[in-house]
Amino acid sequence: MGIILKGISKSYDGRAVLENLNLEINQGEFHVLLGVSGGGKTTTLSVIAGLIKPDSGSVFIGTRDVSDLSPDKRKIGFVFQNHALFPHLSVFENIAYGLRLRKITEKEIKRKVDYYLNGVSIAKEKDKFPSQLSGGQKQRVALARALVIEPEVLLMDEPMNSLDSMTKETVLDELKNIQQKIGVTTVYVTHDQAEAAFFGDRVSVLNNGKVDQIDSPVGLFRHPRTEFVARFVGVKNILKVSPIKINNNEIIVLIKNEGLERPIKIRVKKYPVFEIDKEINLCIHPEKIILKKKNKVPENEIPDTGLNRIYGKIINITDFGNVLKVTININGMEMYATIPKNLFNFNIYENVWVCFATNAPHPLCGKKCRAPASERRCLNNSNFAPLNGG
Repeated sequence: MGIILKGISKSYDGRAVLENLNLEINQGEFHVLLGVSGGGKTTTLSVIAGLIKPDSGSVFIGTRDVSDLSPDKRKIGFVFQNHALFPHLSVFENIAYGLRLRKITEKEIKRKVDYYLNGVSIAKEKDKFPSQLSGGQKQRVALARALVIEPEVLLMDEPMNSLDSMTKETVLDELKNIQQKIGVTTVYVTHDQAEAAFFGDRVSVLNNGKVDQIDSPVGLFRHPRTEFVARFVGVKNILKVSPIKINNNEIIVLIKNEGLERPIKIRVKKYPVFEIDKEINLCIHPEKIILKKKNKVPENEIPDTGLNRIYGKIINITDFGNVLKVTININGMEMYATIPKNLFNFNIYENVWVCFATNAPHPLCGKKCRAPASERRCLNNSNFAPLNGG
């Protein structure tokens, strides 16, 4: 069953946690709610489950309006962050608990419990108690208990938080395989971008109780719609620019970021959102940045080659295995580059040219420039006039 949230609002002590939230989750979809702590993710999950009653709005599961139904009437399975296992029950009985409440026969209980015990690779521990299990094993039991009742919707609230990286990878694989096999509509809350990318058919980024963007994991990373989304998915190079000259296929813009000692002139591919002297935000993915030795290129910010070059100084280098994340100070503005380790031959505090192609910066609109005009947010949700060839 799909899920529809209509106009959901919720406040605590006068502080809005959710504000007129509208969200539609497709049947069979693995949908991830992604965001920082306090952004409204867990509250949204609890509203779907019926654990929290919103101040306003409606919740639909399939065609049923479940807004006034108690959690046990909503046909959901819930995996909590802290597992919430019954300490006095064995693994088998923890999983069987929901089936016993539903008056299922003993034969059917055994069949179903055994099926999910094997499905999450926990059959050998069926007679153990929660205190005898590792964190990964407890998480598997919690997952099996949620699935054994064959819910219409599976809700998961940051279930991997307490797991070490190796155990997390194994459990993630098992969960993904099970979800794809049974096709249950799943809503998964996390603040971890890697988990969102691994699981999500689509991802909703929540920011202060509102959805900033809904997209595929790839779409979020490549085409963030807002500065919050861009920074959250790791695209920290946000340029606040004003176009000053329009050429055939390019626009010359001035970078005017706060802290910059003086505006910097660069060339950018022409997009429909550009309008002379109208400030907009562009983002550049850090892997699109190239660093060059200062003495290897002429001192020219916008050379005829089309490769933008800006003078700066390396102020930080962080090792991430096969790549290095490099911070460069440019006249008071910081830019970030991700460089393969085998291509990096620079030192901390070395002066370098920060280089990027004219098509590397793109507007924070959430859509590819070549998308059909009807789908371009920059045309539909703004007062910008399109430029020829944009």
